[in-house]
Amino acid sequence: MQEGKQHLYVSVTHNLIERTRNESTPFEVLVDDGQLATLQDLMKVLEEGDDYSLQRAPVPYKSADHDDGNERLTDGVTMLYTFLYDHGTTETRQAIEDMDVLPKLQNTDYDDPGYENSPMNK
Repeated sequence: MQEGKQHLYVSVTHNLIERTRNESTPFEVLVDDGQLATLQDLMKVLEEGDDYSLQRAPVPYKSADHDDGNERLTDGVTMLYTFLYDHGTTETRQAIEDMDVLPKLQNTDYDDPGYENSPMNK
């Protein structure tokens, strides 16, 4: 182990950072205390994005595809997976590559007009 770094296990789905591996934590990272704080902040962004999505979901007349909150969540997920990839073990990197999640999150194919002035796009 690199000096000052610790192995941690992360589940994006369950919003968990654990010191021991279990069935719910597929991603292993090696981080120092400052990087752990960054990881915790990134996980918090996802939690806040989930809360926003739950509030936004019942609005039936407007898609959330171009909603600022949705874009923040997508950006947060991209930053989290990038962090996990950058600090992950070989197995973690391979799992993220196999998921092909980074290109999908960065390259949406939406180009529809009509979302610029949405009241929920704040």
